[in-house]
Amino acid sequence: MRLSRRTAGAGAALATTASLALVLSGCAGDAGGGDSDEPITLTITTFGTFGYDDLYKQYEDEHPNITIEATNIDTGGNARTDAFTKIAAGSGLSDIVAIEEGWLGAIMEVSDQFEDLRDYGIEDRKGDWVDWKYAQATDPDGRVIGYGTDIGPEGICYNGAAFAAGGLPTDRAEVASLLEGDWAHFFEVGQQYHDATGKAWFDHSGFVWNAMVNQLDEGYYTKSGEVNVEDNAELKARFDLLAGAVAGGQSAAQAAWDWNGGKSFVDGTFATFVCPGWMLGVVQGNVEAGGGDASTGWDFADVFPGGAANWGGAFLSVPTTSEHKEAAAALASWLTEPDQQVAQFTAAGTFPSTIAAQEKLAADATPNAFFQGAPAGAILAERAQGVVAQFKGPDDSLIQENVFGPPLQALDRGETDAAGAWQQAIDLLHELVG
Repeated sequence: MRLSRRTAGAGAALATTASLALVLSGCAGDAGGGDSDEPITLTITTFGTFGYDDLYKQYEDEHPNITIEATNIDTGGNARTDAFTKIAAGSGLSDIVAIEEGWLGAIMEVSDQFEDLRDYGIEDRKGDWVDWKYAQATDPDGRVIGYGTDIGPEGICYNGAAFAAGGLPTDRAEVASLLEGDWAHFFEVGQQYHDATGKAWFDHSGFVWNAMVNQLDEGYYTKSGEVNVEDNAELKARFDLLAGAVAGGQSAAQAAWDWNGGKSFVDGTFATFVCPGWMLGVVQGNVEAGGGDASTGWDFADVFPGGAANWGGAFLSVPTTSEHKEAAAALASWLTEPDQQVAQFTAAGTFPSTIAAQEKLAADATPNAFFQGAPAGAILAERAQGVVAQFKGPDDSLIQENVFGPPLQALDRGETDAAGAWQQAIDLLHELVG
């Protein structure tokens, strides 16, 4: 769910992780509150769009002794900075902390600062999740530190009015057929659209690049944990392919997470958007912020360049500093049960990581009125077939954002070419990662 793209200070925070496990004491408090009637307040920190507000109210109604105080941070990157700052300080973390897949690798370096959820019965639920999601939250010592929330299978959001203006089909089945193929084909269609309309095909290079990288068997890291960028021929080939599309005018050069207050989703600035499930809520929110609604024409197609891909996903973890560990684990477990994951999808478009919830959404095929009646849950269930999350090393999100972010922005603005942008990324890699 939620790929952060604003992380000032994250590098310094990440640099501290290697020593945190040795110097932090945990400051564990009273673990009570699970089955007690004692009034307690549970704090939870999430980010982006989780869709939990109604679920919090439901849980409080069913547990009159519990009050939930929720904090939501705007992006996953800012949430990462917040989490590592508080880990370094040894205090300040909420009773439940949402952890994003992109920085889970860094959290694993200080995994002893989070409760082993096997002590709270998570193994009894192991079969609820797709196997790789459960495995992601398991540290090298076998400790399980997170209840899985969503995963991020990807489809393509497209604007039907823009497609019509470019002479492209608008029916989502026809769009899926049109875009079926690899990234080269996707950019070929994009060039046809740009040549016909003079407008951009996608919003900016950063999100497209992230999708392209996530689709590889190995991305910024090898499966054995080695940085895998500088001599990665497959990665370089995809970078050059994207740079060629940018040179052809296909990028709208938008700022990450800032689409002109949402207006760029409404005025035809770009025609397509890479959409893991959680991005559906982002698209709708920005269209509405920009003064649009369902009639603006955004739709969702069962297709993605190159096949299955995963972008994002999160976990709910209980820090050792929580004073109500048992109650916190109970709430985190409840929030990630299949019924609640279906409700979360309805509220925010976050696609479930539990098998029963996935099967329910696939069977229901409920139309999404905002996306022209697209059966978003069923589409995402189909897109989830074959998805296995890529291994993310400790500096994965730092590489995505701070190593490749600036060169891709310069490329979008026409300030450099493919070779110059790649060299800038390698220079930043050496500076920031080593």
